[in-house]
Amino acid sequence: MAYQPKAEEIKNLRELTDAPMMDCRKALVEAEGNVDHAKQLLLERGAAQAEKKAERVANEGLVASYIHSGGKIGVLVEVNSETDFVARSSKFAELARDVAMHIAAMSPKYIDRASVPADVVSEVRRELQAGVPANKPADVAAKIVEGKLNKWYEETVLLDQPFVKDGDMTVADRISAAVGALGENIRIRRFAKFALGEE
Repeated sequence: MAYQPKAEEIKNLRELTDAPMMDCRKALVEAEGNVDHAKQLLLERGAAQAEKKAERVANEGLVASYIHSGGKIGVLVEVNSETDFVARSSKFAELARDVAMHIAAMSPKYIDRASVPADVVSEVRRELQAGVPANKPADVAAKIVEGKLNKWYEETVLLDQPFVKDGDMTVADRISAAVGALGENIRIRRFAKFALGEE
């Protein structure tokens, strides 16, 4: 007989993931009560949903701000959704604020890999290649460079960074989870971080 999750388990998973109740129930049944596995299933489904909705136009949304205590760091971020209805929801506002807070803490330079200029990637790749010992075979050296380049992306690109509020997911995973919960395409259009005294 299939596992039947208790209402409390479903509620707890919903609080952890923001996924709809029925999706939480299905994930718990499929994971046979294993919460970590259920979270992973919901993340994968959210990513699949986000991929399907990625082509849809997202011109609504809001500009969220975050000012760090002491007023020395501030962030503005534009997060887009498909409809004004979703943009006015508390879950969307929470997502936008979480992203702004993440930017304040992690200082990404680019939104996604596609927004990194080709000359910057070439320069980083050259620097990484220069750091590989000359005695390494070409294929091994190439793998080392790719691994280090991916690490550089994780440090520099917003969507690749581990999400500050939950290190088990990236910012892209957090957005995918919101797409799954809200049912619309969501994207980060632009952001700016200001730190007192910095250029």
